[in-house]
Amino acid sequence: MSIKAFADNYIWLFRAGNRAWVVDPGESAGVLAYLDRNNLILEGILLTHHHEDHTGGVDRLRSIRNARVYGPARERLPEPVIKLLHGDEVDAMGVRFRVIDVPGHTSAHIAYYAEDFLGRPLLFCGDTLFSGGCGRLFEGTPAQMLASLDRLAGLPGDTLVCCAHEYTVGNLRFASAVEPGNRDVAEHLERCLALRALDKSTLPSAIKHELKINPFLRCREPAVAEVVRRRAEAGIAMDDVAVFAALRAWKDRFV
Repeated sequence: MSIKAFADNYIWLFRAGNRAWVVDPGESAGVLAYLDRNNLILEGILLTHHHEDHTGGVDRLRSIRNARVYGPARERLPEPVIKLLHGDEVDAMGVRFRVIDVPGHTSAHIAYYAEDFLGRPLLFCGDTLFSGGCGRLFEGTPAQMLASLDRLAGLPGDTLVCCAHEYTVGNLRFASAVEPGNRDVAEHLERCLALRALDKSTLPSAIKHELKINPFLRCREPAVAEVVRRRAEAGIAMDDVAVFAALRAWKDRFV
């Protein structure tokens, strides 16, 4: 389940019996209220990267609930933190999460992948992959982000994608500009607009669905690459990384 925070953040919480873990708690109040309301013990906190809207609630949660905190080894986080590298594993109430390096949004961003979470694969990907989009490149390079997205795109199609922001409608409007003839995008945008009108979440998504609607996972598709190249300066050769970089720059300016 997700707990709303700030304007559009989601803090993911999962539980077993009276135990719980949370992912990227940018603030503590909503988490503490949920824990108290449901008489839950907070055992652990998973962090994907260092940004304050993902870590701001850690100190208070740890001081009140004495939870263990896990996060990327090469980022500055509220200490003490159990530091994780690509390939490491975290056991959370019997669910085994594998750490995947996904730099791009930040220099050492990580994601957490479980092969079996209540019968389905599950991904906590922070600000790397969004439904219909991807994170801005604040510290990493286009090549790093494209490689990170390729890693996530290679996960099983039914993997649930739990990202950290409610950006789906805006992302799909951009996807519609990139691929105006993509019916999957148009239909999903309609569904998501209806959900948001009811103040309901558009998440989680699934990898197989993102492969149909997300232009950043589709930047090697001929139609997507062609529209990006047409917008670029005439005569410039563009490899996959250049196409991705131009697509991300277009999204940064998209209104």
